[in-house]
Amino acid sequence: MRFFEDCDIGSREVLGIHHFTRDEIIAFATQYDPQPFHVDDEAAKRSLFGALCASGWHTAAQWMRCFVDHQQKGVLEARAAGLPVPSGNPSPGFKNLRWLKPVYVGDTITYASEVKEKQVSKSRPKWGILTAHNTGTNQHGDLVIEFDSVGFLERRSV
Repeated sequence: MRFFEDCDIGSREVLGIHHFTRDEIIAFATQYDPQPFHVDDEAAKRSLFGALCASGWHTAAQWMRCFVDHQQKGVLEARAAGLPVPSGNPSPGFKNLRWLKPVYVGDTITYASEVKEKQVSKSRPKWGILTAHNTGTNQHGDLVIEFDSVGFLERRSV
């Protein structure tokens, strides 16, 4: 987790990497998105995807898991170095979510976030507003998910 002043427009961070297995794809989809092409190998072969693939929500949830882990690692590193840690930051949401390619069994997705815009909040001067473009890219270099997010980040000084 960083302070608003520590985020530069254009900076990009790899948040983490996740390898999708058959069992986890089926387990997630069974609970949250039980489409036949997410839970049944034979049905998936007959679908427009041609093989078992992860739910888009599973792909998005793994982005969030990597984001949270990345944030927590940053907090631990800052505390270990005796540096101040910003307060938790709320998010007003995201937009432009697109699932661009299916994520198949065996795919490894690298998740990243790039700062696109930032501004000081007019109504809450203790906070800055950061807009980021977030992506997931498979092992072949294909973009599989992208979306824009907005978050409040605590300012180091007001």
